[in-house]
Amino acid sequence: MAGNKKSEAQESGEKTICRNRKALHDYVILDRLECGLVLTGTEVKSLRGGKASLEDAYARLVDGEVWLIAADIPEYAMGTHANHLPKRSRKLLLHRDEINKFAGKATQRGMTLIPLRLYFREGKAKVELAVAQGKKLHDKRDDLKKSEAAREMKRAMGRNRK
Repeated sequence: MAGNKKSEAQESGEKTICRNRKALHDYVILDRLECGLVLTGTEVKSLRGGKASLEDAYARLVDGEVWLIAADIPEYAMGTHANHLPKRSRKLLLHRDEINKFAGKATQRGMTLIPLRLYFREGKAKVELAVAQGKKLHDKRDDLKKSEAAREMKRAMGRNRK
């Protein structure tokens, strides 16, 4: 039965919290990497509620460490005076060789580190980080034209089947 099959994400114990959809539109993704995330207790509880935003977030290398900046994790509703700041910088957990590899790519002209999605894997919060290059306006227009043409072809194929 098709209803009993689990998706690959469910089988691997992944639960996506949020995606950065704007990143795929604004950047060309060159390389991806999974990173751990240093969080406080109220941040984890807020994430378990499924509320977060990576819309304007980016990562930066500071003193040999990678930091996630401007990621919005709203305050936990049931939190007390010890609640976290929603847009604070959060440290990303990477091995030294991964930092060196990514830092080398990210320091090149026109390259940046951006988070693509935030998720739980086996109970631990993870971020999918990407080395990306910004798209020019004409590149974005070309992508829109291609996706529009593909959508039209799919519609036409669907009409022919009936």
